[in-house]
Amino acid sequence: MTKSKAKLYADGVGTNSGFAKPQIVDSTLNPSVTSGQDADKRSLIRLASLIEASSKKGTKELNLQNKLLDQVEWLPDSIGKLSTLITLDLSENRLAVLPTTIGGLASLTKLDLHSNRISELPDTIGNLFSLVILDLRGNQLSSLPTTIGRLLNLEELDLSSNHLHQLPESVGSLRKLKKLNLETNNVDELPHTIGQCTSLQELRADYNRLKALPEAVGRIESLEVLSVRYNNIKQLPTTMSSLLHLRELDVSFNELESVPESLCFATSLIKINVGNNFADLRSLPRSIGNLENLEELDISNNQIRVLPESFRMLTNLRVLRVEENPLEVPPRQIAEKGAQAVVQFMADLVANKDVKVQPTKQKKTWAQRCFFSRSNKRKRSGLDTKTEAAPFQK
Repeated sequence: MTKSKAKLYADGVGTNSGFAKPQIVDSTLNPSVTSGQDADKRSLIRLASLIEASSKKGTKELNLQNKLLDQVEWLPDSIGKLSTLITLDLSENRLAVLPTTIGGLASLTKLDLHSNRISELPDTIGNLFSLVILDLRGNQLSSLPTTIGRLLNLEELDLSSNHLHQLPESVGSLRKLKKLNLETNNVDELPHTIGQCTSLQELRADYNRLKALPEAVGRIESLEVLSVRYNNIKQLPTTMSSLLHLRELDVSFNELESVPESLCFATSLIKINVGNNFADLRSLPRSIGNLENLEELDISNNQIRVLPESFRMLTNLRVLRVEENPLEVPPRQIAEKGAQAVVQFMADLVANKDVKVQPTKQKKTWAQRCFFSRSNKRKRSGLDTKTEAAPFQK
C-alpha cells in the first residue's frame, strides 16, 4: 500500500480503482497511520461495531461528540437499530449526511447534531415522535423538510448558524415548542403559522434578513423573549399588545421608524432594546409609562429629541442608554446622571407644568379681575340710571 492510499484508508473507508462497492477498513489495523490526536476517534467500521454492540445491550445514551475521524462523513444504516436510545450526541464531527434509517430511533428524546456539515435532513426525521430537543446549529442547512412539523413533542429547536431562507409552514404544528433559535441565517420572512406555536417562550432570530414580523406573533401569548437584532425591520406588529408575558424585547440594529403604542400594553416587559435604529427612530410611544416593570431601556444611536411625559412613571428603571441622540428633554447633563435622574427630571417637569397651568383654571388673572370689576360697576350705574329715568319713558 502506498503512502497516499494508507492515508485514505486510515479513515476507515476506501475504494478500489474499479469504482466497486466501498471497502470498509478499520484504521486500528494500522496504528502507524493514525495521529495521536485521532487515536481515540472512531473510524466507520469501529462506529458500526459500537452501534451493533449498543443495539444488543439496549443502550439508552450514546455520546460521540468529537469522537469520529474527520473522514467519517456519514453514519451506517444500522444506526436505526438503536430503538431504545434516548439521547444521541453526534456534535462537533464532520458529518454531511444522515441516513434515512435515523427515523427508527423511536425512543429518542434528545438529538444533538451541532457543528457538523449537514446540508439536508431526511424526511424520516419526522418519525422521531418522542423528540424533545433537536440541536442543528452550526451546519449547512438551506431548508427543512415539511415533516419536521410531525415532531409534536418537540420543545427546543436550535437552527442557528445555518443557511436557511425560510421555515416550512408546518412549523406551526409544533404546539409544545418552547424555544426556537434562528440566529445567523438568511431568513427574510417568518411563516404566519408561527402564531400557532402557542407554547413558545423564546424566539430568537438575530442576524437574518427579516423585513417585518407577522401579525400572528401577537397570538403567541406565552412569549417571554423576542430578539430580532440585526435585521431590516421597519415596524413592529400592533398585535404585540397581547404579549402579556413578554419580558425581553430586542429590536436593535434594524430600521425602525416608530414603536407602536400597543406595545405599552405588554406590561411584563423588563428589558427593551430599540437602540441603533439610526436615522429612523425619532420618538418613543407616549404611553411608555405604562411599562411600570421596566428595568432596562436602550434607545441609543437614534434621532430621539424628547422623552414622553409618561416617562416619569418608570420608577423601576435602573439602566438607561440614550447616547448618540439629539436629546433636548431631558438635557444631556441630566441623562448622563442615570436612569432615575431622568425619571425624576421628567416628574419635576410635569409637576411644574401642572403648577403653572392650574391657576389659570381656578383663579382669574389681574386683568380679568379689573375687567369684571369695571363691568359690575357699569351694570350697577346703568341700573340706577334706568331707575331714575323710568318716568320719562313711554
